[in-house]
Amino acid sequence: MDYSSGKYGGTESTDILYIPLTGRYETGRWAFQLTVPYVRITGSGNVTQGGIVLRSAQTTRTTEEGLGDVVAGATYNAYSETGPNPLLIDLTGKVKFGTADEKKGLGTGANDYSAQMDMYKTVGKFTALGTVGYKVMGDAPGLQLDNVFYGSVGGVYKFSELTSGGLILDMRQKVTPTGAPQRGLTAFVSHKINQDWKAQCYVVNGFSDASPDWGGGAMLTRSF
Repeated sequence: MDYSSGKYGGTESTDILYIPLTGRYETGRWAFQLTVPYVRITGSGNVTQGGIVLRSAQTTRTTEEGLGDVVAGATYNAYSETGPNPLLIDLTGKVKFGTADEKKGLGTGANDYSAQMDMYKTVGKFTALGTVGYKVMGDAPGLQLDNVFYGSVGGVYKFSELTSGGLILDMRQKVTPTGAPQRGLTAFVSHKINQDWKAQCYVVNGFSDASPDWGGGAMLTRSF
């Protein structure tokens, strides 16, 4: 579950509740993932999930809810070192299907495509991580959306065999000609409950008009 609130360059806040159900299947060097989300947005009707301004703001705050954009992805572990300080490199392709209702302002109504590379380097109890990617924005009716580079950099520290925490800085170019780049810092803590269950909670602070002012969430994972 993820909840965020921000003005996104306007005068009124937009509050977004995002509850995804995600399945991930791993086999060999491959991993496949599918996310089906529920989204509820309360605001002036001009901001969708991801901080994209869709249209001019309304004078009355409304609440819209429903199915969000379904996302499918495939990841290939291109490089994997062994030893005490391994380096891992993953290559991922994603498709964001425009399943969210654009008439309700829940999405753009277009399919987006992205490719990214993730790198992880472990030294002792610390793991440095970084992501660089490129997203091709679909043709959304009535909107001019630009293709963008995005990325992140951060680190994770292993406090114990069961608990770890870290910081991640996320960045993205502006999606619309009149928009702003996206900047946000996430702090998180992850705890392994037992062999099958893991819990994670996080808080977010945004630094631009394309990011929420603040946010937070929690995730529960069950492995089989």
